Amino acid sequence: MPSPIPALEVTKVALRLKYQIEQVVPNGTDEDEITKPFSRIITEKVVETAKKAGGEEHRGCVVFALLVVRRWFTEQAKLELWRSETHAVRATACEVIARIIIEGEEDEQYLIHDVLLQRYATVVGGNDTVTASVIETAVDFHALRVIASSGYQKCISLLWHGWLIQDDMDPSRFIEYEGKDNHSFWARFDPRRLRVPKYQNAMHLAFSVFYLALYTRAINTMNHKGDFDFVEFLLYLFTFGFIYDELMKVWKVGRRYITFWNVFNDTLYALLVVSLTYRIIAHGWPRDSPERAYYTAMSYKFLAFSAPFFWLRLLLFLESFQFFGVMLVVLKTMMQESLIFFALLAVVLMGFMQGFIGLHDVEDREPKSNLFYKVFNVVMSSTDYGSWDKLAPPFGRILYYIYTFIITVMLLKVLVAVYNEAYRAITGNAKNEYLALFSQKTMRFARAPAKDAYIPPFNLVKLALTPLQWFLSKRQWHGLHRCIMTVIYSPALLIIAFLESRQSHRGICNWVRVKVGDQKLQEWEEHADEVDFEADGWSELVEETKPNVVDDAAVLEIKKLRKEVQEFEKSS
Repeated sequence: MPSPIPALEVTKVALRLKYQIEQVVPNGTDEDEITKPFSRIITEKVVETAKKAGGEEHRGCVVFALLVVRRWFTEQAKLELWRSETHAVRATACEVIARIIIEGEEDEQYLIHDVLLQRYATVVGGNDTVTASVIETAVDFHALRVIASSGYQKCISLLWHGWLIQDDMDPSRFIEYEGKDNHSFWARFDPRRLRVPKYQNAMHLAFSVFYLALYTRAINTMNHKGDFDFVEFLLYLFTFGFIYDELMKVWKVGRRYITFWNVFNDTLYALLVVSLTYRIIAHGWPRDSPERAYYTAMSYKFLAFSAPFFWLRLLLFLESFQFFGVMLVVLKTMMQESLIFFALLAVVLMGFMQGFIGLHDVEDREPKSNLFYKVFNVVMSSTDYGSWDKLAPPFGRILYYIYTFIITVMLLKVLVAVYNEAYRAITGNAKNEYLALFSQKTMRFARAPAKDAYIPPFNLVKLALTPLQWFLSKRQWHGLHRCIMTVIYSPALLIIAFLESRQSHRGICNWVRVKVGDQKLQEWEEHADEVDFEADGWSELVEETKPNVVDDAAVLEIKKLRKEVQEFEKSS
């Protein structure tokens, strides 16, 4: 989908904003001066100037351009380490301004369709970049302040509940669901509702539980002869469906789709493919041969080794609950931060291991495999000082003391400190981190454009029907898939249609109500339309007694004194 505004014009808007922020945020500015409410730096005038960076014609791309500038400042902070703190503060200023613009926009239709969901591009190296929306870019850049803004979360809520859906003509574009005001049950019995992230998540969870049940049945009924049974056939069929789904989404979305959970799932699928490969190799040998028994046993070993992955995989679909979501962010951050520890550990291990092997070669007293085990056990805080007396005394024991000190006293303490810092950073900002995780989850379902939302393993049905695409028109092709999906997913569609039609009859699917993410009319909203604060003078009374929280108390006193002096001069 081409950008509605030329990529060069979007780039010019971004350059104007970059220049403005460089002038507004001087060197040495503290981040608190930017992020605190009623900042003296990010004032209303600064925000109004930022809105004018694109003029009246291109004002819809200003928020997107601010996110681009934020990325520029982040990259500049890595290149110019001597000014990295200043560039980091300026990147934060981009987020703060973008959030103020989003929350200050009163026209919600314009905000959702032209600011948040419209796709823009910039020019890099003389070529236009791939178009992206603010919704996607904020998730990709982990711009927490933008993600936590009210307008952004309203848009995410619309996408999650399916009141904004993919356009049939252009799946990369989102439009309002035309059936939101239709109370008919059969009008909502529509395979297109399977694209809704909320329902996709529920169905993925259901299939994952069934997938786990298949695995439990397969691993607990080991077939020593190596023959396949029906449960194992379904298990591997599900696996190939998940693998095909991963490959297609990476192909359509690109590397931005690859996250921690994709790597986690791909590891599980790789183990199952290895297990299946051993089973296939086993079938190449006679039924009662030792080779067949060996390869069958290896297959089940890999299958048993993948058990933790099956159970932990369920957390992927439970992260929409805040408790699980925050804890998963903490765990993911800890694992990412662990890379520092393992990088240091690898260098230390290679150095000491080479020394231990050298000492071992001087006095060959035991297998080298035992040496490796004892060296790696130190990392797990399992030390054995007595067993090193025989390794080239006294050099082996002295070298082992030094190695143990570096690992247990220094590196492991560094790892604990890194974990503590990651935990404090995430839990101290738990709300925004959860909103970012939920937004990422929503976009994971919504951003991979697909007219026919086959959920694994039924996506293999689409793959099997692919040859027919050469003989059918585009309309006939999608009509065929619509019929097949209606039959396959009919139980789920009946539940979806029942729930949505019931909500519609209760008035829950009102557009205004859903925009703020509400599922029912709240108590304080029931009679809100019956009160007119301006007519009864209440708004004027509140305005007169409202405190001034923008200016400091000293500034207010000076203004009051100046007014009194001016009145005194006039009277005299």
